[in-house]
Amino acid sequence: MDHTVRGVVKSQTPLSDFPFQSKVGSLLFYPAPFVPVGHRTYAASVNPVGSKAVLITGCDSGFGFSLAKHLHSEGFLVFAGCLMKDKGSDGVKELDSMKSDRLRTVQLNVCKSEEVDKVAEVIRSSLEDPEKGLWGLVNNAGISTFGDVEFTSMETYKEVAEVNLWGTVRVTKAFLPLIRRAKGRVVNISSMMGRMANVARSPYCITKFGVEAFSDCLRYEMHPLGVKVSVVEPGNFIAATSIYGGTERIQAIANKMWEELPEVVRQDYGRKYFDEKVARMESYCTSGSTDTSPVIKAVTHALTAATPYTRYHPMDYYWWLRMQIMTHFPGAISDRIYIH
Repeated sequence: MDHTVRGVVKSQTPLSDFPFQSKVGSLLFYPAPFVPVGHRTYAASVNPVGSKAVLITGCDSGFGFSLAKHLHSEGFLVFAGCLMKDKGSDGVKELDSMKSDRLRTVQLNVCKSEEVDKVAEVIRSSLEDPEKGLWGLVNNAGISTFGDVEFTSMETYKEVAEVNLWGTVRVTKAFLPLIRRAKGRVVNISSMMGRMANVARSPYCITKFGVEAFSDCLRYEMHPLGVKVSVVEPGNFIAATSIYGGTERIQAIANKMWEELPEVVRQDYGRKYFDEKVARMESYCTSGSTDTSPVIKAVTHALTAATPYTRYHPMDYYWWLRMQIMTHFPGAISDRIYIH
């Protein structure tokens, strides 16, 4: 196992030496050799931080909002891209209330090329020396939804992809000239769902698998140019980020989904099956971690470490172990354990 890249397992003990059984409950043990990303030994930092500027997308709330405040406290010049700046969202108001010349909110819808290009020009003109470039880009903006494949409209697939995948590509391409000049960092917020799929999550999984592939390709291309590319793969932080907007929002999504289903799909599956899926999603959304600090720490390390990791896994033991099994074991085995 590659300890440098994954940075989680501190033991040479192979997974096959542990007594796995075919029940999910048997996988909830926490053997000592497994250490989550938050407890890794991080390498020396790049200095001085105070001379470096970073753009973060999706700062209205969630990870982006917390990260903007944290990086500002660390001494970075932070450009916080906010979808709702022109509407005065609560997150924008709080960031602006800090009244710091090192934290600037900018209107940024990652789906609109004109807004992306405008922010690129604003940042370029704001840098003390544009030829020294922009140190960091954190592609954090994202949306999510749920629903089985037959329950999900093509419009929904396209909507999620436009933000999560094409938004990441669009913003990255616009800022790479500045990032290259600084020999800086690109940090893409993916998900554990970008490494392992799950039922009722195909619109989200597709986009995050795409972000993973895009990040790998970009990392290969940027390596000779001195730019480092990292991926952060958070576990279940829905309760902390409110990406679904709470149970009322989930119910609203579900009701709209049911109303728009073809009659043959409604008849074949039935409302009971549909409601059970919605209930499971509600339970999942309220069971995640409310502490975003592991994600914030991972992104900070990716931006400041002399040798950042390729991938970071801020997630609890259950999800980390599940991800290892689903990505390293034969599909017949992982399907039997987790799916069937």
